[in-house]
Amino acid sequence: MNLLLPRALLRPATPSERGARHAAKVERIARALARRGGGDGPLSLKKKAVSHQVPKRGDKRRLDAKLDVSDLDEILEIDPVARTCVAEPGVTFVDLVTATLAHGLAPIVVPELETITIGGAVSGCSLESMSFRHGGFHDTCLEYEVITTDGAVLRCTPDNEHRLVFEMMHGSFGTLGVLSKLRFRLVPAKRYVKVTYDTYPTLGEYTAAIRRYAAADDVDFIDGIIHAPNKHVLSVGRFVDDAPYTHRYDWVRVYWKSTGTRIEDYLRTRDYFFRYDRGVTNVQPRSLVGRLLFGKLLSSARLLRLADVANRFLSADRPNVTVDLFLPIAKVEDFMRWYRGAIDHFPLWCVPYRRVRYYDWIAPHYFDGVDDELFLDIAIYGLAQPPGRNYYKEIEDELPRVKGIKTLISHNFYDEETFWTIWNKESYDAAKAITDPKNLLRDLYTKTCRAARGL
Repeated sequence: MNLLLPRALLRPATPSERGARHAAKVERIARALARRGGGDGPLSLKKKAVSHQVPKRGDKRRLDAKLDVSDLDEILEIDPVARTCVAEPGVTFVDLVTATLAHGLAPIVVPELETITIGGAVSGCSLESMSFRHGGFHDTCLEYEVITTDGAVLRCTPDNEHRLVFEMMHGSFGTLGVLSKLRFRLVPAKRYVKVTYDTYPTLGEYTAAIRRYAAADDVDFIDGIIHAPNKHVLSVGRFVDDAPYTHRYDWVRVYWKSTGTRIEDYLRTRDYFFRYDRGVTNVQPRSLVGRLLFGKLLSSARLLRLADVANRFLSADRPNVTVDLFLPIAKVEDFMRWYRGAIDHFPLWCVPYRRVRYYDWIAPHYFDGVDDELFLDIAIYGLAQPPGRNYYKEIEDELPRVKGIKTLISHNFYDEETFWTIWNKESYDAAKAITDPKNLLRDLYTKTCRAARGL
């Protein structure tokens, strides 16, 4: 009957009604997992939002049996006094931002693409331009609800008996049970963001400026674009109440290009958060005419869906390079000397990232000798590989020398022994024994380094 009523006349659900709906979803998923045996083959999750992992030809997960979690997409509570939100993992950041801005609040870390989900942000290690202060989205979370593949429902916090599971959900890529609910912090937000663009001729001056801004802690956002070896642009943002004008970057304008020509800019807060949604440094269509005709239609979600449909046409031997590299800021110049000689591709997206805690998912001694808590995420997007080269493998081989780590959302070529010198096998196995003892969801190495390559 409600479908016949105007939307304005529909009574909003009460917190108790939303809670009851959530409990019913959790019970359904827990029963389905408990019934499934360990010998029934791998299981993947069916979600409503498009996957934001780099599309890969031959990915074995496309053939897996699917557990439907597509209804886990509701915001359950926003507490404007405590500045917290409780939501299900399938909530997209564009919906979350819309809901929280209505209260004058925003998520602390908002990834760059509208349809990244909050669960995906945890399992895939999302960060953005507030990360210089707050770390990743996971670092703003207070509590997770996790359904194990035995059908148990765990409440996980940084200081309860399931602390290890809480910490290991970060970067687990859906291999440690089913994340079914999150509680996380919010921050006050204003209507607009003013961005100023500082240009530096050398990488040393660039990283020194990042250190100064991060130490002063008097701005709200920091990211940047290295346009060329002699042009490093730092984008520094502040919330403001008023704006003399605003720009959007969801059609003809390209944000990363604008950082090289403008001195300052104003964006509505929502538009600032998703200024890269048409692509970071690999905006499609590339031509002005193409963007004029089709740019409004080709959001990141539509492009990813097209790539999924056309999966069998993707290159298996030489996939384009799309990867984020996390480097201790003291090692950035050392890495870039190697990069200039080995690859030398620009532009690059740069996001300062503060490691706000010891991460249990990183091997215990991997960061020995790294004293600075400030890292720089250097992102390479859309780089074509020449014949006879595997840039992914070359980067993987170089990163340990500078204590760097690459994201696992992209193509991965690690052998298993090397992989577990970077990721913490002892902690991972302990969390796996609790959350997925039947190994229905594959282990982290198998899923990201073998099944993703069709092995």
